[in-house]
Amino acid sequence: MYVSFVLKMKHKRSRRWTSALLCLFCIFWLLFPSSVGLQAASSTPTFSVRHSTTLWDNWGVPHIFAASNKDLFYAFGRAQMQNQGNLLLSLYGQARGRAAEYWGQGYLSSDQLVRTLGFPQNAQHWYDEQTPEFRSYIAAFVAGINDYASQHPDQIADQYKVVLPVQVTDVLAHVERILSEFTLGDCTAAMSGGGGGKGSNGWAIGPAHSASGNAMLLANPHLPWNGDFTFMEAQMVSPSISAYGSALVGFPVLMIAFNNYISWTHTVNSADICDRYALTISGSGYLFDGAVKAFGTETQTLLVKQNDGTLVPQQLVIRHSVQGPVFLLNGGNQLQAIAIRAAGLNQFPAYGALQEWWDMARSKNLQDFQSALKRLQIPTFNVIYAGRDGHVMYLYNGEVPQRPSGDLNYWQGVIPGDTSSTLWTTLLPYSALPKIIDPPSDWVQNSNDPPWVSTFPQVLDPNNYPPYIVAQGMGFRDQRGVRMLTDQNRLSFEQMETDLFSSHMELADRLLDQLITAARASDNTLAKQAAGVLQAWDRSANADSKGAVLFQQWVIDVFQTHESIFAVQWDPANPRTTPSGLADPTAAVNALAQAAQDLLSQHRALDVPWGDVYRMQRGNVNLPASGAPGDPLGVFRVLGFQPQQDGTWVANGGDSYMAIVEFSTPLRARVLLTYGNSSQPGSPHNGDQLNLYAHNQMRDALLTVPEIMSHLETIDAL
Repeated sequence: MYVSFVLKMKHKRSRRWTSALLCLFCIFWLLFPSSVGLQAASSTPTFSVRHSTTLWDNWGVPHIFAASNKDLFYAFGRAQMQNQGNLLLSLYGQARGRAAEYWGQGYLSSDQLVRTLGFPQNAQHWYDEQTPEFRSYIAAFVAGINDYASQHPDQIADQYKVVLPVQVTDVLAHVERILSEFTLGDCTAAMSGGGGGKGSNGWAIGPAHSASGNAMLLANPHLPWNGDFTFMEAQMVSPSISAYGSALVGFPVLMIAFNNYISWTHTVNSADICDRYALTISGSGYLFDGAVKAFGTETQTLLVKQNDGTLVPQQLVIRHSVQGPVFLLNGGNQLQAIAIRAAGLNQFPAYGALQEWWDMARSKNLQDFQSALKRLQIPTFNVIYAGRDGHVMYLYNGEVPQRPSGDLNYWQGVIPGDTSSTLWTTLLPYSALPKIIDPPSDWVQNSNDPPWVSTFPQVLDPNNYPPYIVAQGMGFRDQRGVRMLTDQNRLSFEQMETDLFSSHMELADRLLDQLITAARASDNTLAKQAAGVLQAWDRSANADSKGAVLFQQWVIDVFQTHESIFAVQWDPANPRTTPSGLADPTAAVNALAQAAQDLLSQHRALDVPWGDVYRMQRGNVNLPASGAPGDPLGVFRVLGFQPQQDGTWVANGGDSYMAIVEFSTPLRARVLLTYGNSSQPGSPHNGDQLNLYAHNQMRDALLTVPEIMSHLETIDAL
């Protein structure tokens, strides 16, 4: 009865919309009490809808209310197609290793890598390894994708329809491919062209460090603003889950999320879970433990679409050694064979990662949450947790190989592959991974640095862990975050939001005073003029900051010409205050004069505002940017930029999905997805949140039906 009412209401004439909406609100109020949403995660919601209803708010966020988990996944598949259809199909086509067949030569190297690493072949095995229940959820997600595409063909660009219908194996191949971009690191950089721009900030604040006495979380991943790492924000409610957060497009579960009891975020870590092995070729095989071993070989045919639409076949020979897939590289006059051994992929496959994220989102306390984490199916990413239970946790999560010997430098190099003595076969257990729970500070943080500096006073001793697990160090962005955390005896929700938008440069605090003094003492007129600009600068990369462009140019120039500019190098005994000082003030002044000359040659004033040069564009939106590269500048508000022909720089990554959560009663949360919740051409939600970001604003997360209804855009009832 409820669903039929909604469907009928959708077809009423527009003049009756207001009264129908009021009726719908009343029905929701009865069927979904005001506690439904994140306020009712402790019990099964008392509603009896037959399938699902998706309430789309005016920021393009789907709030999905479903009678069963299968209905929930089905509706989430439809929602992703509505907001991200072209991108989703593009990603799945690449995960199949058939992108060159669909879209041409430019995807050939991607297909070769995907096929060599075996993602399409592995996908069926990954699917078979799911529990029967979770397999049905993935199948429902795929059914939602395909049904939306068949019912709305005009919403999908013709070039991407070749991927349809989507198969369940596409989801798993896509998950494996995306995870590999975080886990393989340098292992395949030579084969794939590498890649960067992936980082993050994360804080968890316990009651003793919170102004309100409530635990809080800050989530702030930094990823590219398009393609593989695009986020989609959603709320998912069924009888067994009530969670809000974001997923990477094509993933059927939330990956950073909160419910009424727990919250978590991820930061990218440096877990070395992939190793490169140099093989010694002997005849048609390779040497291993004193004997010649034959490669496992397979030949696959790739099709490459030509400009005239014809398909040209290309043969790909795939080789495997005992370590894993093999890549043949030209090393001067000699052919080199490098084998890849990767935890989470060809070793200890992460086929349970989706289930783990799903169960994390359904947890009600730290014990539940750790029960999910202990499976070690998510092969990488730090985990930062805060909960209503008052606990905070940092975990250096990952499928870290248990190696026989050697330190991190050794295992990040190329390992001898002719002996079984270097072949690891087990993982470090969950109990052996660095973790911090409820430290004396009652806060944990991470900005992609090692676990040893994730709280102060420090509680983890690197000497208690294998030397290959992670190096020591602390970058300026991490130091900036810790400075903001310790500036307040107790941190408020409002202050945390302010800190999230801080573009203050920690590097400037270490070097600027000495640089200005040296420049003013020199006989270089241009350097003295530049010093005056830097003296008046606010040491931030806000849109109106005058001097930030000059300082950024100086950093570029001085780091290009000097291996190290610091008088004092980073010291683990003083991790928060080193490195510091100028090793060569004269050279630094010369670099400042050069930076000033570089700006003048670009027809810019030395005090040009940051936002005149650094911009944010999405669709028809073009705004001055606040934010800068995180390191070495030490900026917490991270943006990465790419140069334009007119001499400006346009943001192409950095702050993406942002959230702050407080476990008050009721729960309080503010969120932002910088580039908007849709990538579809013509969508009003493609870039509609950039203006908020430019003005240091977030949105209240709409967590209950009355809140959603007050910001309603459209309704989908299934």
